[in-house]
Amino acid sequence: MAVTIEKALEYIYKNATAKSLKIVPLEEALGSVLAEEITACHNLPPYDNSAMDGFAVKLNDAGKEVKVNHTIFAGDNSKEELESGFAIKIMTGAKIPSGCEAIVPIEDVTDAAGGVRLPINIKASRHIRLCGEDIKRDSTLLHKGQRIYAHHITLLASQGISHIKVYKKPKVAIFASGDELKMHYESIESYQLYNTNSPTFFSRAKELGCEVDFIGTACDSLEDIAEHIKSALESDLIITSGGVSVGDADFTKEAFGKFGYEIFFDKVEIKPGKPTTFGRIKDTLVLNLPGNPLAAALNFELFAQSIILALSGDEAKYISTIETKMGDNCTIRGGRRTLIPGYFNGEEFMPYDKFSPGMITPLALSNAFIIADENCQLIKKESRVKIISTRFSFNSKEQKSLSCG
Repeated sequence: MAVTIEKALEYIYKNATAKSLKIVPLEEALGSVLAEEITACHNLPPYDNSAMDGFAVKLNDAGKEVKVNHTIFAGDNSKEELESGFAIKIMTGAKIPSGCEAIVPIEDVTDAAGGVRLPINIKASRHIRLCGEDIKRDSTLLHKGQRIYAHHITLLASQGISHIKVYKKPKVAIFASGDELKMHYESIESYQLYNTNSPTFFSRAKELGCEVDFIGTACDSLEDIAEHIKSALESDLIITSGGVSVGDADFTKEAFGKFGYEIFFDKVEIKPGKPTTFGRIKDTLVLNLPGNPLAAALNFELFAQSIILALSGDEAKYISTIETKMGDNCTIRGGRRTLIPGYFNGEEFMPYDKFSPGMITPLALSNAFIIADENCQLIKKESRVKIISTRFSFNSKEQKSLSCG
């Protein structure tokens, strides 16, 4: 019996968990998922410092002429102490001298004999960056399960952190099956097709941060498919396409069965992509996707992406949506949840006007899709819908409803 999308995702989140850890240098951490909590070991700034090129002054010298007999540069370990009637010239980032109550920018003073004349209005602590105002020692910087982006590297570098503990990137193996399939670097006959699914899966898994192996294209025989499975069993996840429907030459599930394939579900109440199958061989998860390119790619976005995010240890492992409005009417046959590709321009979603499971052009021209309810036959222009992006990450720490009403 076919399962709902929600039940399929429940099986995925129950069985796909992050396992292995490793230590990586900061220079190689980008895109990894933290396997530990990071706390600050230093205040930032580590000392009170000047936010401007200017003069360190006392408040009771406002409007007066003061003498200037010293300059502090960034990086100086100056022991100067400021006294009334004097100002100390100071550069941006330099340590605030003892006795300083404010910084007056260079452009706010006027030259005077032996020094400068200060403005009348000087506010206490003006242009002084206080020790720890950005980061306080022992505060939490990053959480376990956070994916590392460029500006997280900024935080880590500010604390002198050279290595961090992360989850190993999921290792994914990919192959397709079908006598009619040839790779893009091979010559084909008029009765053959290029294998577009494997390059698509390979590229998308790479985009999602995986280590990916392409095992090849298997012939429609139990023996050849079994050889490809055997070559892929050291992976965390095997993704195949084709051979999972009910045709005479569809041997994929039977071949996996010879390796003790435990199937969690083998049909989903969805179109396109009903024969999508998910299971496990010992510690290796297996996702069998349909052979039709559009069906395979859209179901990859729902199910393979969810598996990969869970395997990576990412706390934001749940696919999320963006709510927007329809840019045009969309007629649907109904009966099952329907995946509808289209283009989101930042203001509205334009459904692709003509698509079928075997097409590839709608996939290339779309950047998102919606999931229409099984009872829905028409989504009207201006209706509110939930889109799932295929071009950028928009995930959530909490699982949310993905379907449109």
